[in-house]
Formats: sequence, C-alpha cells, structure tokens
Amino acid sequence: MSVDALFRPFSHKSLKLKNRIVMAPMTRSFSPDGVPTPEVAAYYRRRAEAEVGLILSEGTVVNRPSAKNDPNVPDFHGEQALAGWKRVIDEVHAVGGVMAPQLWHVGSARNPQTTWVAPPPVDSPSGLSSPGKRFTEPMTDEAIADTIAAFGKAAADAQRLGFDAVEIHGAHGYLIDQFFWSGTNERTDAFGGATLAERARFASEVVKAIRASVRKDFVIILRLSQWKQQDFTVRLAQTPKEMEAWLTPLVEAGTDILHCSQRRFWEPEFEGSELNFAGWAKKLTGKPTITVGSVGLSGEFIAAFRGESSKPASLENLLVRLEREEFDLVAVGRALLADAQWARKVREGRHGELQDFSKEALAQLA
Repeated sequence: MSVDALFRPFSHKSLKLKNRIVMAPMTRSFSPDGVPTPEVAAYYRRRAEAEVGLILSEGTVVNRPSAKNDPNVPDFHGEQALAGWKRVIDEVHAVGGVMAPQLWHVGSARNPQTTWVAPPPVDSPSGLSSPGKRFTEPMTDEAIADTIAAFGKAAADAQRLGFDAVEIHGAHGYLIDQFFWSGTNERTDAFGGATLAERARFASEVVKAIRASVRKDFVIILRLSQWKQQDFTVRLAQTPKEMEAWLTPLVEAGTDILHCSQRRFWEPEFEGSELNFAGWAKKLTGKPTITVGSVGLSGEFIAAFRGESSKPASLENLLVRLEREEFDLVAVGRALLADAQWARKVREGRHGELQDFSKEALAQLA
C-alpha cells in the first residue's frame, strides 16, 4: 500500500517536520568521557540527509553524579560535552535536519555491560533498584530539587545550542519511571503516594522546570512506557481511567508530545480496543503522540540484545493506523540504526534493499 501517510508534513508549535518518521533514541556509548565525537555528529547527519523527519538523540545525561551507568554515554552538561553537541546540531541543520536531545537520568538502573560505577550518591526514589531490592538510600529533598533543576538547565542549554525541541526520558525503568512505579517508589512524601497520579509528581515537576527554562513555543516531548527493563510485564495503568489520571498532570505541566514506548507497536493497550499505547494517549489527552516498537522489523529489540537477528517486515499495519490518525509520528529504532538510508528506501519503494538487523550493528556507528 502507499507510504504517503509516512511522508506528510507535521507541525506543532515551533516544530516543523517534513515527514512523520522519527529516529528513536538509542544508546550507542561512543562518546568517551561523555563527549560526543565528530563521528557521532556524522552518524546523526547521515540520517538527516536521508530524510528522517525528526532525530531524537541517544540518551544524554543531566548534571547529577550518578545520572549515567556507562562512562561512554554522552553528557548534556559541561563545556566539552556541550561543544560536542553543538557540532552535532550544526551538522544536522546543515543538511536540513531537525533534532532534539533526549535528556536522561538512569536512577538506580545498573548496566550489566560494564563494571564501571558512577560516583555516589545514587539517585532513587526509595533506594530500590527493583521491587524488594534495596541497595542505597532514598533521594533527599535536596537531591530531588537539584535533579529537577538539572533537567531544566539541560533543556535551556539545548535551546541555546540551537536544538529544535527536547525529549525527556521518562520510560523503561530509569529514574523518572522509578517514581511512577509503585514497585520502586515507596515514598510517603509529596513525591510518593498510593496512586499513579500522585507518583507522577516528580515527572510533572521536571516538565515544569523545563517549560520555565525554554520558550513557550519550544516543544517538550516526554517518553513513557508501561513496561520496565526490570520487569517486562509491569503495567502502570491497568485501565484507560488510570492512564488518563497518569497523563493529565504531565500534559498540564507543559508536555507537548507524548512518545509512547511499546515493545511491539501493534499490540492493543487495553482489552476491547485495537488502540495501542500511543492511540490511547492521544485519545485521552488530545496531544500528538509518537508510536514506537519493532517498526519495520520482524523481531523486537530486547531479543536483539540476546543476539537474535531481525528481518524487514511489512509496514501495512502501521500505515493503516497512521491513516486513521491513531497517532501522529512513528519512531524507528533498530532499522535506522543499521541503515541510515531506511527512510529514503521506504519512500522510493526500494523494499528489497532494506537491511536485516543484527547485534553486530550495535558495535559501530554505521
């Protein structure tokens, strides 16, 4: 079927995109000591040249001692790192691209791929890495305030450097998501609570800090997920009503676009409806949404880290949903990681040239 739906322009506030394809944020760990290199800039430029509508950077961390769990994950603070990101955005803009950095804090999520340990203190709502696994102290009021401020400062720097928007990583069991999840948030103060809406307070304050730090028309994207890396089966919102209670304060705080992460985009979010996470988020809030999850590939990304390969897959289901306007934008991860030309090949109907994805693609900046 026609892929025209993927290549229609999109605009929201100051964000103007030539098509609906988003490069999903994917951790690459090619920034020694947190500083993006010229090779990192060239990696993003290649995607911008090849017709990706919006590039979301890999997770780049805010200014807290333990914000990352890998020394080669990029920072979004400090003179050298910000100079590296200035090079990135200038390269992307030079070929007509649009880009947002993803601002990240891993919280208490550890990285089994490295023995490197971040300097203390570890930031965590309740000192838990997963339910029942306590290994540090809960964040103090001062640590919470400093972390919120760090997100605001990073967003201000993104705007100053010339980025077109900013994304907050609030998914996948990292710090912001640890506040959402009752399994890792046992606080009894204003940042805890029995309901998901109450536990959304920390994320809402992060969004407010960013909203106060950037122009009114500067777009804030928030990435969310039901599943966690600690437990793929977890669901924060069991019903549409619970989801509405979760998302409403985040939108009221200043979120412009919701990036709704699923492992498989075609799976319905709630029984009795075909709508996926992004579809429900748009229906409940009225805000534009981004869908993501194994777009264009036969296997899901968790399996990729176990060494399983994936082959190109049909986009028909995706295109039908996009035509129905269930969601507004489509984030593509591994397919774009392996092949910078993916968007162009799809537009030109060169489906036979689409590449497989294998774990080896993670070891290079193709």
